[in-house]
Amino acid sequence: MEVKAGSGTRSRKTWLIYVLLSLYVFMLNVPGPVTNYLKDEFRMSYTLSSVHFSAFAAGVLVTGLLGAYFIPRFPRWKVMAFGALGLGVGGIILAFGASPAVTISGIFLMGCVGTLILSIYPAILDEEMGARSPVGISEANTIASLFAGIAPLLVGFLVEKAVGWRPAVLLVAAAALALGIWLFLRVSRASSTSSARQLSPEHSGKLPGCYWLFWLALMLGIAVEYCIIYWGADFVEKVLGFSKNTATQSVSLFMVGMIVGRFFGSRLLERISAMKLLWASILLSVFGFILFWSGVTPLLGIIGLALLGLGGANFYPVIVSLAIASAGELKAKAGARATLATGTAILFLPLVLGMLSDRMGIRSAYSIVALLFGLLAATLWWAERRKVQPAVEVEAVE
Repeated sequence: MEVKAGSGTRSRKTWLIYVLLSLYVFMLNVPGPVTNYLKDEFRMSYTLSSVHFSAFAAGVLVTGLLGAYFIPRFPRWKVMAFGALGLGVGGIILAFGASPAVTISGIFLMGCVGTLILSIYPAILDEEMGARSPVGISEANTIASLFAGIAPLLVGFLVEKAVGWRPAVLLVAAAALALGIWLFLRVSRASSTSSARQLSPEHSGKLPGCYWLFWLALMLGIAVEYCIIYWGADFVEKVLGFSKNTATQSVSLFMVGMIVGRFFGSRLLERISAMKLLWASILLSVFGFILFWSGVTPLLGIIGLALLGLGGANFYPVIVSLAIASAGELKAKAGARATLATGTAILFLPLVLGMLSDRMGIRSAYSIVALLFGLLAATLWWAERRKVQPAVEVEAVE
């Protein structure tokens, strides 16, 4: 797996990263539509249903906490292979699970081991594409958004055709497992080359304060996204009045909005600053949320759902790029720590929303998203005005 450092071209290795990230994002978005059916199959409450969402997030959180210590001990592509293997095995466990305990375990494994893909891909793209790695990150997330949109659409379609949701999960799990085995065997046979370099353990500096502001903003932006992805179908069914299958498929409108938003967002970044794009995205998202949450008419609600995706599309790729850029030489460490933001957001916010829904109904509980928008705007305002500080504070090496 030789890597041509600093190349601006999209090599086969670049496309492999895009594919693996897309498979990961598909599985990341599967718990939402799948749990909508498991809820009826296992007769689960909102709170127990939320544990399925939180299981993936708990796995992400574990990787975020331990990844900075685990990842440097292995070649980058081997870490990627581990992630693909975990994603495949976890997906198979989820598909064959006959009880909440088993399905939750499968989702946790996907989150814990599969998230190695999310942790390592920015560092590999930085090595593969050099100065153009932000373009690679944006492209990777745009393609991954296609798979995220396919997840609820495919699940709803197969259920509607009386096939069931499990084949959709098994198909992606098998693809991830096959790629993981192939990649692991290839890396194991390869001689020690530049691609087998470990992440620089000597970069043990302290991440700057500005990074942690962007980290907080990243967590809030992801929280908004997954409150919609995980509970959007239930909201559309209960508040907007659509059937369960139609409601499940309607979440794809949110994902379509994200695909379009990321496609145009990557091009707008060549003309306007990242912060201006983020402020425009927040305004559009808030307008979409008002249409969605108010539920004045089903049509306006669906339009609002699409606008939410269009506006929120650039939260993750733009904020994570700003966060990693603020880390200076600690990009690998920053990427690993960024998964903590993902795990924290997905672990707590959808769970809180589910618990509130059990007590006051899903429409009232969804008002928490408005609070998230307010906190996101305040955090970005603070980060924008914070004085730039040194990116690396080198700690003494014993």
